[in-house]
Amino acid sequence: MVKLNKIYTRTGDAGTTGLVDGSRRAKHDARMVAIGEVDEANSALGLAVLAVAAIPAPAVAAELARIQNDLFDLGADLAMPASGPDDDFAPGAMTLRIVPGQVDWLEQAIDAHNADLPPLTSFILPGGSEAAARVHLARAIVRRAERAGVALAAAEPVNPAALAYLNRLSDYCFVLARALNKGADPLWVPGASRS
Repeated sequence: MVKLNKIYTRTGDAGTTGLVDGSRRAKHDARMVAIGEVDEANSALGLAVLAVAAIPAPAVAAELARIQNDLFDLGADLAMPASGPDDDFAPGAMTLRIVPGQVDWLEQAIDAHNADLPPLTSFILPGGSEAAARVHLARAIVRRAERAGVALAAAEPVNPAALAYLNRLSDYCFVLARALNKGADPLWVPGASRS
């Protein structure tokens, strides 16, 4: 259980921040960048929830709320560096880790939303309805978070399930945006304004 009585601690004033294991990292460290990108993706999904709730689409809003919670888990996962090169990234009593079941759930949600969509005949523009546009924005931010996670993984061990979750989440957002547009996606017309 998290309990925050005081929001500011002044411990980060020198440009470092603490991780779950008690170590400190520079705020521009690759691990902190990845955590920050995940936080930004979560915030963008929060805006998408508002747009989806206005439709209303309560089942989709519930999916997005679940994903937001998972992204907090993912941030906590990234905030706990591997214990060594043989770390299996298993969750523990005091260690949150993304697990393959969370990735599987995303895949099932993707398949469910994609089942009734027409096949793509062109790349689509990130827009359509307000809800779809907000989900597309979240998708782009999730992809940035994934790139940050992959960059971190190039330097030190990262939970493979966390990276898979981010990869699958961008796919989920893409398919969900199409579903919110009911398959009437704005299509890219290559070179349409050249003449």
